[in-house]
Amino acid sequence: MLSRESISSGAYLDSFNTLPKDVLWSRERIESSLEETLRNRPNSDDIWIFGYGSLIWNPLLNFDKQEIATLQGWRRSFCIRLIAGRGSEQTPGRMLALELGGFTEGVVLRLPKATINEELRIVWIREMLAGSYRPTWATVTLAGGREVMAIVFVADPMQQYHEKDSSISTIAPLIDVASGPYGTNVDYVHKLAAAMAERGLKDDYVAMLVSELTRLDSLK
Repeated sequence: MLSRESISSGAYLDSFNTLPKDVLWSRERIESSLEETLRNRPNSDDIWIFGYGSLIWNPLLNFDKQEIATLQGWRRSFCIRLIAGRGSEQTPGRMLALELGGFTEGVVLRLPKATINEELRIVWIREMLAGSYRPTWATVTLAGGREVMAIVFVADPMQQYHEKDSSISTIAPLIDVASGPYGTNVDYVHKLAAAMAERGLKDDYVAMLVSELTRLDSLK
């Protein structure tokens, strides 16, 4: 499993050495993306990170507060072709992102002011290794009704591994057979579903995907 230590040391790159060299972002490019996002910071309030996938159960971040939150206008979508981590060139899987439409229930993590730069670098290296996402500031609503601004990593339709078809019928057979250094793509989906259930989060798309993966497994 990806760890904070492997990111800090650079050891995590060993699991992505099959990616084409032109796909991997340099540290300079990652830093530039972070700096641009901070320049567009809408206010001077606390910085929150919205988690909707593995950031829910394996955040790797030091945070001083965690809240259930809802993001309007974006929905979960396994729309990024996955050829490293939990997939390969031979058996590509699908990576989770957010696309326009609907809403997403997830969590927000508030970063401590004392270590905010370190935490932001950790999450940027983790999420922007291949520039698969577009970091975006968005309003999320906490369980109690309060609204905060959070950084959200959404799909970038211009990214070369973005896939237009993320329907269950298309992605389930791919996820069913994909695996890589971090394990199987199926395991990711089940970890996501379990983490959501533990926190009372719902998503029909994820539920339907789990159901179809269970059906495919029963045919083996």
